[in-house]
Amino acid sequence: MDATQTAHFRDRLLAQQRTLLAQIADQRGGVMGRAEAAAAHFGHPEDSRAQLATERELEFALDEHETSHLSAIDAALTRIASGSYGQCTDCGTDIATNRLEVAPEASRCLTCQDSAEHHEHHG
Repeated sequence: MDATQTAHFRDRLLAQQRTLLAQIADQRGGVMGRAEAAAAHFGHPEDSRAQLATERELEFALDEHETSHLSAIDAALTRIASGSYGQCTDCGTDIATNRLEVAPEASRCLTCQDSAEHHEHHG
């Protein structure tokens, strides 16, 4: 992969990273704000606790997904810095450029990704 391609993907990854960080910041302010509003609205301790629990579960689920996506982006940026970006971390072959266009944080070629997902679901 040449420097122009690498710069293109680095810019895309950095943009995704900024967007995710902004979403997380919005949710941190927004989720608790909605929970507090719900607690005030219901006025019943048992209802507000249930509402708060639901809001927190939603926040944790979103955080987990976004945190794993941020980790994948960070890892891809590290691979760019080390010169190994675009190579499958499992088998070492080049990852198809069209796959990187769709998922610039991808660390595996499609064959290795399918294999990894198969093991996760059936392991």
